Amino acid sequence: MLLPDSQDWSAIWLTLRLATTVTALLLIIGTPIAWWLARTQSRLRGAISALVSLPLVLPPTVLGFYLLLLMGPNGPVGQLTQALGIGLLPFTFAGLVVASTFYSLPFVVQPIQNAIEAIGPRPLEVAATLRASPRDTFWSVVVPLARPGFLTAAVLGFAHTVGEFGVVLMIGGNIPGATRVISVQIYDHVEALEYAQAHWLSAGMVAFSFVVLLLLYSLNPDARRKPA
Repeated sequence: MLLPDSQDWSAIWLTLRLATTVTALLLIIGTPIAWWLARTQSRLRGAISALVSLPLVLPPTVLGFYLLLLMGPNGPVGQLTQALGIGLLPFTFAGLVVASTFYSLPFVVQPIQNAIEAIGPRPLEVAATLRASPRDTFWSVVVPLARPGFLTAAVLGFAHTVGEFGVVLMIGGNIPGATRVISVQIYDHVEALEYAQAHWLSAGMVAFSFVVLLLLYSLNPDARRKPA
């Protein structure tokens, strides 16, 4: 089996950089969304939940296509970024970050939402009687009690971003060193009949997936319980 070449290592580094950036953004964006969904009684809750969960059932190429239209030269986002002097996002690392954030959003929001809902209103009511501010309540009560949910969200968000293919290919294309991630690199090796290189990267992805699942089971005590 051949060892990875410079393009393989470049794809690995780019993928890890993308996954780290997206995971950090998802935790920042997804936490307030999860908090609102867990606590609100609004009639819009169902619609917002469906919108957040849409990437779970939507084909990645469909999501990528519409993001490409939005961020393209004639799209509203594309026109805004050009007016701001940023340029167009498609076929750039920034475009990959935007697309991956949308695509992996439910994998971060849902675990955090479930963890917050599992806390229940009682600890928050006790904190309120002690005159704790909403910020103190969140950091001193919610975050510690919902810690497994936050950890699960971070692991899932990172892992899902690493394994993306359709969305990143639609938005980023296949530019070496700029937008070519591991999944696209594997596809290129297979297309070129370079099965030895494809085996090396694919085996790494299998091992990575196993470690992710093992970590998730260790973070979630309920997953280790035997069925009755």
